[in-house]
Amino acid sequence: MTTPGPVFHWFLPTGGDSRTLGPGSHGVAIGATGRRAPVERPPTLGYLTRLATAVESLGFTGMLTPTGAHCEDAWLTTAALLPATRTLRFLVAFRSGLVAPVLAAQMASTYQRLSGGRLLLNLVAGSSDAELRAYGDELAHDERYDRADEYLDVVDKALSGNAFDHTGRYYRVEGGHVSDPARPRPPLYFGGSSEAAIGVAARWADVYLTWGEPVEQVAEKIETVRKAAAAHGREPRFGLRVHVVTRGTADEAWTAADRLIAGVDDDMIAVRRRELAALESVGQSRMLALHGGDRDRLVVAPNLWAGVGLVRGGAGTALVGSHDEVATRIEEYRAAGVDEFVLSGYPHLEEAYHVGEGVLPRFGVGPSDPEEGVRP
Repeated sequence: MTTPGPVFHWFLPTGGDSRTLGPGSHGVAIGATGRRAPVERPPTLGYLTRLATAVESLGFTGMLTPTGAHCEDAWLTTAALLPATRTLRFLVAFRSGLVAPVLAAQMASTYQRLSGGRLLLNLVAGSSDAELRAYGDELAHDERYDRADEYLDVVDKALSGNAFDHTGRYYRVEGGHVSDPARPRPPLYFGGSSEAAIGVAARWADVYLTWGEPVEQVAEKIETVRKAAAAHGREPRFGLRVHVVTRGTADEAWTAADRLIAGVDDDMIAVRRRELAALESVGQSRMLALHGGDRDRLVVAPNLWAGVGLVRGGAGTALVGSHDEVATRIEEYRAAGVDEFVLSGYPHLEEAYHVGEGVLPRFGVGPSDPEEGVRP
């Protein structure tokens, strides 16, 4: 029996894109004014369309679209990209405390019909208490995961196609229903490193997502989630969210990585470290612990570089190296149990071509149309 190959996704930078990391990078955008910091490439529909069509032509399966105050709304942005793409799937991130569960089921069902079944769902229950309070969500960390568990129970009932009532701690539904529920039901992607997050993932996640930690740590986390899911009779898939800097040679790749943080000074590192350390995210704490804010500790495993996490919130590591080296590291994560890879790189358009032309063919993934796969 042939073992299925890995699934590769890319990232849609709806907060803007750039050639280097700095004040406008992902998760750094909202300051005292409440406005985004300037970026080299604003998230215009034109740029995002160009990126999405390139990613599709290179053979990627889908695109993760983030959620938060620093970026455009994921549902609306990806819906606007549907007419420009044909097969590309959109992994839409949304927060359980901000969209009512029956409405979320209705939205997902509409999206599936209009897109021809191209929706993937990424429920986000964590993030910053302060950011969520700005949206009017006042629950603390563990309560958010408790609510997410009930939320997904309601969504599951709504997508069954049957009318239902529900009375719980966070939701009360009378006669809830979705008249034409999503078919096929969109897979649920869910991440989180805390005990509360893993409990929810074990019960509901079709794909459990984790950030790019060293292979041994990822393998340990996968085993923990796998055992927890088995207690519910479930067998989820596993995904890795990590950046990539890849070139024809290792020297070229490391030079490009160094260039990404060339403008990041010690003051910016200190400020971002304080801001990120204040978050209630266990996963973010694990990212920060990899480098400790020290420029001399950025290579945390073979070809795994934590320089992105000096500034960027969330996923803070990158696979850096030649195409062969990056492919080798991907194979190691596959051996640890990773089925899907959600990749990204700066700037996202150019790095998509480096990955799509240099790494993906090593896994039998190539342009859907040879003419469309040519660089712009």
